Amino acid sequence: MNVLSAAFFATLCLFLRVECFKFEQTLGHIKPKTSPSVQTNSVQQLVERILPEHASKFSINVDPAFLVRGKEAFKVYKNGNSTVNIVGTTGVASATGFHYYLKYFCNAHISWEASQLNLPEELPDVDVTIDMNDRFRYYQNTCTTSYSFVWWDWPQWEKHIDWMAMNSFNFVLAFNGQEAIWERVYRKLNFTQQEIDEHFTGPAFLSWLRMGNMRGWGGPLSSAWHERSIRLQKKILERMRSLGIVPILPAFAGHLPRAITRIFPDVNVTKMENWNRFNDTYCCPYFLDPTDPLFKVVGKMFLEEQIKEFGTDHAYNCDSFNEMDPATADLTYLSDVGKSIFSAMTEADPQAVWVMQGWLFVHSFFFWTPSRVEALLTSVPAGKMIILDLQSEEFPQFARLHQYFGQPYIWCMLHDFGGTLGMFGSASIVNENVIKARNEVNSTMIGTGLTPEGINQNYVMYDLMAESAWRKEPSDLGAWFRNYSIRRYGRVNEDVINAWQILKDSVYNFRGLNLMRGKYAITWTPSLRLNIWTWYNYSDLFDVWDVFVNNSRYFKDSPAFLHDLVDITRQVLQINGDVYYKKLLEAFRKKDYERFYVSSRIFASIFDDLESILATNEAFLLGRWIESAKNCANNSKEKDLFEYNARNQITLWGPQGEIINYANKQWSGVVSKYFKPRWDLFISSMNESLVKNQPFNEGKVRAAVFKQAEEPFTFDRSAFPTEPTGDAVEVAQAIHEKWKFLLRNQNEFDGRLINRQPMLSFI
Repeated sequence: MNVLSAAFFATLCLFLRVECFKFEQTLGHIKPKTSPSVQTNSVQQLVERILPEHASKFSINVDPAFLVRGKEAFKVYKNGNSTVNIVGTTGVASATGFHYYLKYFCNAHISWEASQLNLPEELPDVDVTIDMNDRFRYYQNTCTTSYSFVWWDWPQWEKHIDWMAMNSFNFVLAFNGQEAIWERVYRKLNFTQQEIDEHFTGPAFLSWLRMGNMRGWGGPLSSAWHERSIRLQKKILERMRSLGIVPILPAFAGHLPRAITRIFPDVNVTKMENWNRFNDTYCCPYFLDPTDPLFKVVGKMFLEEQIKEFGTDHAYNCDSFNEMDPATADLTYLSDVGKSIFSAMTEADPQAVWVMQGWLFVHSFFFWTPSRVEALLTSVPAGKMIILDLQSEEFPQFARLHQYFGQPYIWCMLHDFGGTLGMFGSASIVNENVIKARNEVNSTMIGTGLTPEGINQNYVMYDLMAESAWRKEPSDLGAWFRNYSIRRYGRVNEDVINAWQILKDSVYNFRGLNLMRGKYAITWTPSLRLNIWTWYNYSDLFDVWDVFVNNSRYFKDSPAFLHDLVDITRQVLQINGDVYYKKLLEAFRKKDYERFYVSSRIFASIFDDLESILATNEAFLLGRWIESAKNCANNSKEKDLFEYNARNQITLWGPQGEIINYANKQWSGVVSKYFKPRWDLFISSMNESLVKNQPFNEGKVRAAVFKQAEEPFTFDRSAFPTEPTGDAVEVAQAIHEKWKFLLRNQNEFDGRLINRQPMLSFI
């Protein structure tokens, strides 16, 4: 678009009073490539997968000319006949219209964990037209591929891609298969197979290999893994594109195997700094200086090989400095780095757009001063780079960095780290601040996004955030949470509705600067120095639990309710673990033997109750995670390696516990075979210290816990159930009956509870 036509376009926008896309000249080509008919058929097939018995009642039409105020939109209408008509600008818009109708006219619910699709016999009449606020709705974090998707097969991906489209996400990472492409490139560069094997991590740790944080750990990767990844990626890309989703492929970020110096002795490389205390065997790949001529060569080779295999939609993710700083803060150097990285993309694809996670500006806040950020970002033509403001709900950077100095950005909710479980969220912030950011003077915001490190937790927050794609004003959160509970469970129950109001005002009303949630005593490495904290009153959560348990008999046929009953019981038990950890610690420090005895018994019983409730629901089973890992393997040796990957990631996260606890999961199997044994050992040592009146050597005990409980779990090959056992309602009611006295009388000393429990070995 030349200057004259650009000026005409701007004038036309003003005349027509439409809200034209801010970066049409530079990003207008980042759009669906498939034809309207292909997208129409793809959405119709989506409807058939979601509602096989009602699919004939829906008519889909994708019409690129259907714009509202110059923006992507959908229209849903039905008036007295049997057909619900949905027209949308793209396949994603049409799928969003279908989902909108299910949610707001049929009180249906589709989520990660469970769906409620009890539609009325006569589908309601409707006539609604909604336009999208922004051009882009982004989805995924570079870590999600490892924490949540790593072991998925096609049926899981197919279901999830449907969910993406129905929630309006049209700009999505697609990272499968890239190691297969890299192996081809490395071979062309004359790396040996041994050198490649020493570089590639195992499947569960690929995200951090890709960002240059580590190498080799949990690897190597087999040709069978590469072939599987290629096949899966092609299916994913075909389905995304058919629905009108624009996939974002990876680009060369500069990280290479150490053997690069054997092949190119004079190349300008830097050994990456140590990341999270990994030793030299697994840390610190080489970073090829982007100003070195070889950078452009390698970058072009990779993109050309990838495009040959997968095609392209011209959007590429590249994160060269994830949690690691550049070698120098010199402004000219930072500018040259940005130019070189972008040039390597455009050598292979002149239409390339660089998508960069803005996490580096949060993690290395003091390094990335505004002037340094400006040097990096303005080295790329304006509008040819998109910044993901990765954790806008807590640490937004767009204001500090002056709207990214003219580069467009996407407002993202990160929310979850490591795929950890724990009920939390910032509903009011998400509800209000997205709209504020969009309406700021000179805002360069072009979209909204979800960037969780792991999914399958706190779905309510993601349901709320996804609606920011089309909501023009903040929701009435009271009404929204009320309707959410009705949709999710398929019926009106005022007690449960009121319980969700309590959750809205407590658990889901976090406002603060704490870096991470999910640090609970029972899931954390045993210590006398745990920092236990929360932002809401425990009594609020206990009240909610009372309601769910007392009404559970009415919801035994609701999968989503049963999931939430387990989840809330899990949350109550781990909060109670925090309470009794403090009591345990106080009694130990005061050398109060009797209180220590009682507190330790109660604390230990939490693990048994937690194990029993988690076992009742498929979403909380370790067995499923392990079996899905083994199912990706090609032979018994690879099965063993992949199981080790799966176990290590959710526990030690490294050979020596380098990132221990970060991705912990309250799953049946993890609780009984990992969390409980290490606390048993630790408390037994505390007890011995009291009985013998000896100093407590925490360092020595910690080492014993590692050798006797933590590390053995990662090498163990015991099988775990892949199907639920027990009745969630009955188990929850039994646990509730057992605990209700202590939950209401936390300050009373009462031994009645523990008398029902068998004597523990450490007492």
